[in-house]
Amino acid sequence: MKHSLSICYIIIIILITSCLSYAQEERVLFSEPFNDLDNWEPLYFKKIKEHTTYSIIKDGDQSYLRAESNASASGIVCKNEFNMIEHPHMRWRWKINNVYKKGDAATREGDDYPIRLYVMFKYDPDKASFGKKFKYGLAKKMYGTYPPQSTLNYIWANRKHEGNVVTSPYAKESKLVILQSGPESAGTWIIEDVNIIDDYRRIFGTDPPEQASIAIMNDSDNTGESSVSYMDYIEVYK
Repeated sequence: MKHSLSICYIIIIILITSCLSYAQEERVLFSEPFNDLDNWEPLYFKKIKEHTTYSIIKDGDQSYLRAESNASASGIVCKNEFNMIEHPHMRWRWKINNVYKKGDAATREGDDYPIRLYVMFKYDPDKASFGKKFKYGLAKKMYGTYPPQSTLNYIWANRKHEGNVVTSPYAKESKLVILQSGPESAGTWIIEDVNIIDDYRRIFGTDPPEQASIAIMNDSDNTGESSVSYMDYIEVYK
C-alpha cells in the first residue's frame, strides 16, 4: 500500500511540474480576441483612395474581425510593439470567403490577398549603414515616419509558389510567406501557428531586429476584385 501511494505521489509531482513548465514556456505576451478595435489604428496609403472596411461582428458569445475589400486597400496596425526575440511565437485563426482569381504574389498587378498578417520589424538608425540611413531618411521625410526595416507577410494566396516564400514585388525587404493557397479551404476556419524568429532566419539568413509590430490587411486594389475575410484571435507568446 505504501509503495502504491509513493508511486501516485511521484506521478502527481511529475504532472504538476509538467503543467508549471508548460505555463512558463508558453507565456502569452499579447492576446487579441477582437471584442473591439481599441488596440488598432488604421493604415492608409496615399495613392489609394478606396479603403478596406474593418469591423467587429458578433455571433452569440463570439466576436470576430471582419475585413471587406472591394477594389480597395488599407490595413489596421496594432498599437502595441513586441520584443519578438523574447516572444517569437504567434498563432491566430482566420477564414476567407474567396481568393482573388487574378492574384499573383510575384507581380505588382497580382499582389492582393483576401487576408494577410504582417510582422513589421522596426528600423533602428543607430544600427544602419550609411546607405540605408540615407534611404530611410528620405522615406521619413515623405511619410513622417520610418518604414519597417523588414517585413514578414503571412498570406492566404490564390496559388502556391516554389518554396512558398516570395519577395514582394514592391520591396525586397518584404517577404511573403504563403501559409494557405487556393479556394479549397475557403469558408473554413484555419488555425496558424508560426515561429517568427525561425522564419526570419530561414528567409533572410540573419537575426531580426528585436522590436516589431503587427498589422492586418485585406487588399484588392491591384486586381480590382472583392472579398470578405475574418480573424478570430491573435496571440503573441513565448
